Amino acid sequence: MSDSRGGSLQPLGKLLKGVLRERGLAEGVDRASVFPEWEELVGARIAEVAAPVGFNRGTLFVEVRSSAWLMELELMERRILARLNADRATGKFERIVFRLASGEPRVGGAR
Repeated sequence: MSDSRGGSLQPLGKLLKGVLRERGLAEGVDRASVFPEWEELVGARIAEVAAPVGFNRGTLFVEVRSSAWLMELELMERRILARLNADRATGKFERIVFRLASGEPRVGGAR
């Protein structure tokens, strides 16, 4: 298909993916999908006490409500990483840094 100027028309999604890839942003966009998918990926029980708050390259930062849960989640890091990366072709996480939430924790949906 072509437009009136002789150029070819492409679906916007395909064009956007190409631009993101060219600019080196595609992996970051893929990684950012962890925020809305967190509860589905880790389960409701973990999502009640821990929430992702940011990432830097392949490291995901997660705030945890209590020190007991912090230790438990550190022991579960490999399993959680496997869940997070299971359906990702790009934007995979290499590690998770769990930290105790200071003040009012941003867990349970509010970011």
